[in-house]
Amino acid sequence: MASNHLHPIAADTDSADRKIGEYQPDGDFGGSSSDDEGGIHDQLEVVFDKQEAQRRRASLAHDDASERKSKRPSQQRQGTSCFVHSLLEEKSKSGHWSPSAEGMLANRPADKDTPTPHDEGETRQTQSRLLTKKQLSDMAFGIRELSKKLGHLRLLLKVRNVFLLTKAHDQTLIAKTRDVAEWLLRQKNVDGQSYRVWVEDTMRDNKTFDASSLTSQDETYKDRLRYWTDELCRRKPHTFEIILALGGDGTVLYASWLFQRIVPPVMSFALGSLGFLTKFDYEQYPRILTKAFSDGVTVSLRLRFEATIMRSRRREDDSDSDHTSRDLAEELVGDGSADVNTHAPSGSHTILNDIVLDRGPNPTMSSIEIFGDEEHFTTVQADGVCVATPTGSTAYNLAAGGSLCHPDNPVILVTAIAPHTLSFRPIILPDTIVLRIGVPYDARASCWTSFDGKER
Repeated sequence: MASNHLHPIAADTDSADRKIGEYQPDGDFGGSSSDDEGGIHDQLEVVFDKQEAQRRRASLAHDDASERKSKRPSQQRQGTSCFVHSLLEEKSKSGHWSPSAEGMLANRPADKDTPTPHDEGETRQTQSRLLTKKQLSDMAFGIRELSKKLGHLRLLLKVRNVFLLTKAHDQTLIAKTRDVAEWLLRQKNVDGQSYRVWVEDTMRDNKTFDASSLTSQDETYKDRLRYWTDELCRRKPHTFEIILALGGDGTVLYASWLFQRIVPPVMSFALGSLGFLTKFDYEQYPRILTKAFSDGVTVSLRLRFEATIMRSRRREDDSDSDHTSRDLAEELVGDGSADVNTHAPSGSHTILNDIVLDRGPNPTMSSIEIFGDEEHFTTVQADGVCVATPTGSTAYNLAAGGSLCHPDNPVILVTAIAPHTLSFRPIILPDTIVLRIGVPYDARASCWTSFDGKER
């Protein structure tokens, strides 16, 4: 950032404390100019006082020692006439503050702290919905600051384990994956170590990949050609230093789906129909990878959503066929919001593109309630609702009439799919908000939900 302070450079410490020159039309400072040359006669005097180094005054008059030695009179800060400032000063002096509803909400958990089932031996991850509003805001602000810094840095990764990802049923892409794996097995990193190449476990017996003929080329290939599974990606994401995605945008989304908590850096090579997320040309992969591993890479962070499925718990007074006595808004943001027995978590997913609630096979449109933090936003009568990240703004969100959004914007995009009326238009919300989207108890039909097009 450029500073607005002036830093004079002393050419000769024994010279006088002032330099006098004339301003010339060409912008130079030099000796006097004659009248015939059309110069400006008024002299510009800049004073550098050794006794008062912080002084920045310039004068057109001759130097006056008495004025130069006089100190600037001290003046205390006067009271402001602004009502808000005076109110804050009064409260600060008295030490009495009245917390507002927004301030109290900022220190409350965003959702009910209901027990979440998890596997034995696995560390339970604190879900975003259990953080306070202030914690969510601080986390989002910290990530945005980190993203800005990473955008101006080149990171030199010490790559040893390379994760290869492609479509497991596309034989053309599998053949290209074999070419990349063979090239990597022949290379060495900047430390002189050979790469370990990880491919999907289904490649063991794939005829197109032909792992046996690949490992027969060198004895060391057998140990350095390894196979990953979904379980390994979920439990040990730190095993891999970089992911090479060979395919289209769906392959990049699959990489995000495999690594739900920690995602290694992803380099995507365009081999699909769409290319919003695929930046690199596959034909140039030897040159691109060599330069990336030796000179470093620039990392661009992308916003992801954490979505938790909350299923309604049956109460003792509920009949098998009638739930109309219960009010969803009352249980989420009303008097029943503190009752942990109304809903229970049934799984959590981290998504990169979008979350879509739709009517599924039902012939009638859906009725969907949308809540933001502690407020009820609206009731949507439509075929569904698409909640997209900035990355997913070019996907289903765009097809449904939503706004395009730059991936660096910290926002959430909510778009109705074929709404029944024009009262609900696409909206953009801050990324620190906690959205609750549910089907009311008196709805005629239920809804289906998909996360990045999966787990429908």
